[in-house]
Amino acid sequence: MAHDHWENCVAHFDAQVDVFADEYFGRAEVHCLLVAAAGFDPRSIGIATLLAGHLGNRLSGLFVREERGTPDASLVTAADKNAEQLRALVPGCEIATVEIFGNDNAPVAGARIASVIRDYNIAAETTDIVLDMTALSIGVVFPAARLLLDHCESSGIAFHIMIASNPELDDAISSEPADRPMAVRGFAGTDHSDAALEISRIWVPQLAKGRTAALTDIGRSIRDTYKICPVVPFPARDPRRADALIAEYGTQLIDEWQVDPRDLVYVSESNPLDCYRTLSTLTKRYADAVDQIFVPSIILSPVGSRVMAAGALMAAIEHNLPVQYIETVRYDFDPAKPAAAAAPDMRVHLLLSGPAYSELGAASALSDVEDAPRHLGDVAA
Repeated sequence: MAHDHWENCVAHFDAQVDVFADEYFGRAEVHCLLVAAAGFDPRSIGIATLLAGHLGNRLSGLFVREERGTPDASLVTAADKNAEQLRALVPGCEIATVEIFGNDNAPVAGARIASVIRDYNIAAETTDIVLDMTALSIGVVFPAARLLLDHCESSGIAFHIMIASNPELDDAISSEPADRPMAVRGFAGTDHSDAALEISRIWVPQLAKGRTAALTDIGRSIRDTYKICPVVPFPARDPRRADALIAEYGTQLIDEWQVDPRDLVYVSESNPLDCYRTLSTLTKRYADAVDQIFVPSIILSPVGSRVMAAGALMAAIEHNLPVQYIETVRYDFDPAKPAAAAAPDMRVHLLLSGPAYSELGAASALSDVEDAPRHLGDVAA
């Protein structure tokens, strides 16, 4: 299904999210399903708290608890506490356990979350589904997003993505990667095995603090790369964040990936639409440049900020791009001492599909993209 309206996608940021939630979810006819994480991340309850305050008993919940290996006891305690709070916020919610690895240690998160979603009974009165990407891993949230978007588009239900982003907190959570880079379930891209022309690959990894080992392994798994275009956050809340990442990845950028500085991709740390539009433009221009010479293949690897990952998700769905990643074996984080305690969360809301777009004429009348967030309040009125 075409998603032309994403060029003028309805979006809200920070204080605008509160206004939207009050005007839209506060209406008596709205019945919402929230799909989110029930893990150790302290941001896990943020979006649920916001929605529960406006929806009350009109909010149902499907919360995913990711299980991997033998986690630290403090993380299990934090996850138990968050699950308890989610049950209090959304009475009658379902908390589903999703095993990330199978008995042979192969990543199976995509298949498991697909099974959970297909088996979940979405109430007939549901008008909206919100996917909270804040604390779900890429191997879980990307397949979930595709399945939920397909369901909403076929059922006339509005599909939202919401995120409570905190880059400083992201930096405080370290992870140990597994040893099997692979495509995210549902994001293998186009099969070029029968292509008459040579395939020319561009790899677009998202740089994130502490993820050098993961991205190095992913990069080595992608053969015959024509060019590597790393994504870095700019503008960002910390103006030096991009510089710090370039310094951290210096060995990979210079010695292993041989990245030309002109090939760095800068996208906003707070606006997923900037990432979506940038990747969409890169995809279209590259296809035009190599038309009838090579078969273009752009491979994404979003491993850091969920805001930037949301933009990569939209681009991957719109252009059928492969997403290559590596699953996490374990996380290391001290919930009692969050490094980002003084940094507020940055909240994002995206409306990816639903009746609002037909009511707004697929947003075609919005000549200024930046006006879109200010106009959606009219839909809820």
